[in-house]
Amino acid sequence: MNVRDALEADADALAAIADSPTDVMRNLVHDRTVRVAEDGSHDPNADVSTSQYGGSDPEDLLGFISFDAREDTVHVTQLDGTGEACKRLLAEPVRFAERESMAVELLASTDTGVVRTAAEELGFERTGTGPRFDGARTVRFRLEPA
Repeated sequence: MNVRDALEADADALAAIADSPTDVMRNLVHDRTVRVAEDGSHDPNADVSTSQYGGSDPEDLLGFISFDAREDTVHVTQLDGTGEACKRLLAEPVRFAERESMAVELLASTDTGVVRTAAEELGFERTGTGPRFDGARTVRFRLEPA
């Protein structure tokens, strides 16, 4: 599995994973730090073909994460994908936060077990309930700096 920065060309694939409009995902790539996990059969050092910039295939992406840092906390704004991809992607803001002595916060829908499992495996602790999004309940997770 390779993890890389998301490109604007990934917007269609991100939209398919997140079940969101492509324009929303394109704005996300511009407004936040967004990383994607892709199938490990791709060589990240290979020459980039021009077709890559025409769009990415949702089947090539295993998941994505978006996050931003404010004050003393890194906020994960979206995380979706396979269980292993979520765990690997969630490790990205954790590494950043550790270097900067910041906490990491994550809201996970009570319906998304893979996100909750990834958070728990990386040492996040449940800190209560979060807000509802489109009627869905969320759980708040936090990882304090070591």
